[in-house]
Amino acid sequence: MSHLTLKSGYADLVDRLNRFPQGAPPSESLYKILSMLFSEREAAIVALLPIKPFTAKQAARILKMDLTETRKVLDELASRAILLDSEHDGETSYILPPPMAGFFEFSMMRTRGDVDQQVLGELFYQYLNVEEEFIRALFADGETQLGRAFVHEPVLSSDNALHVLDYERASEVIRTATHRGIGMCYCRHKMQHMGRACDAPMDICMTFNGSAESLTRHGYAREVDVSEGLALLDQAYENNLVQFGENVREGVNFICNCCGCCCEAMIAARKFGMMNPVHTTNFLPVVDEAECNGCGKCVSICPVEAMTLVSANDPNRPNAKKAKLDEDVCLGCGVCVRTCATKAIGLRSREQRVITPLNSVHRTVVMAIERGGLEDLIFDNRAMWNHRAMASVLGVILGLPPIKQAMASQQMKSRYLENLIARFG
Repeated sequence: MSHLTLKSGYADLVDRLNRFPQGAPPSESLYKILSMLFSEREAAIVALLPIKPFTAKQAARILKMDLTETRKVLDELASRAILLDSEHDGETSYILPPPMAGFFEFSMMRTRGDVDQQVLGELFYQYLNVEEEFIRALFADGETQLGRAFVHEPVLSSDNALHVLDYERASEVIRTATHRGIGMCYCRHKMQHMGRACDAPMDICMTFNGSAESLTRHGYAREVDVSEGLALLDQAYENNLVQFGENVREGVNFICNCCGCCCEAMIAARKFGMMNPVHTTNFLPVVDEAECNGCGKCVSICPVEAMTLVSANDPNRPNAKKAKLDEDVCLGCGVCVRTCATKAIGLRSREQRVITPLNSVHRTVVMAIERGGLEDLIFDNRAMWNHRAMASVLGVILGLPPIKQAMASQQMKSRYLENLIARFG
């Protein structure tokens, strides 16, 4: 282990995290967070691990460590939800999730005694709510984002329902997932330690598929069946929470049930507004001005402040108000429709359909291209890419519009030439 410089372990880990498309900008707060979640040795080890999933044998070769010791370290990290682990054909593979949605959130998805969650919550608040660099990198850089809103299904009319595809329904994600896990809401748990939490349900954070399988096995979420998952979704609807989930069509790994006051995605949507940090649904609310009584319930319930009250311009009622929508800010979640007592709000389809990436590989590649980090996926010398993995990435690139292909080509060419110069220059 002499090749691991412990003094630079956390700095190297920050560099490793910044190979994810959204990045984790360095700050004193970030280093304090990492020092609470990782030992110096663990940070130095994780900094050397590949971006793609890997086995203990592959990690042992990279780390130049004994296989038994390597597996022990990886299993310890997985037991603390730093790594996610899964078994295929009798062999365990591991992957480091990004900070968000990933090990930041997992660290607060249950109460635990091995970490001071009061201090950790305060540090998260500083890094995510006071400092802007991380949230901007996560939610506002590039066109393709980590997450998307799901439509509030109970308010869909029969006509609306004809235009909703299965992957756009949170209920369908619950029904079709291989595993379903429920944990404590990271955002409200963090705000609870800051004395700012609302009274929305806490145990309602949903994980699915491989993420849920790992988190439930290590006690960071509890496994639920389809019926309980749907019951919790109904509870989220009753509390006017917005479903914010992974921006993919296949293999959704998380759906958060978000309030406007605590949740990072909703706060970012208000802070950055027209930069669209959250992908919208394919719907927009429509206000029937003849039925709107200006009560303002839709204004108070909107998590991103897309609804406002303006003058009704009624000469017979000079103080009368009506609701007005800012379409550039609206998520299309439909929560406002539920709260309207006069049924003055309905949903209509957006003129241009929102495009959702097929899967996590598709989304990650496009995010990397837009943020100038494709070379970190293609040329990661730790990843030991196989032909199948390379084919997946190149398949995504070849299916992109010409301008995105050109961006990808430029990034790959630049890094390839740098490697040649470094090797033969």
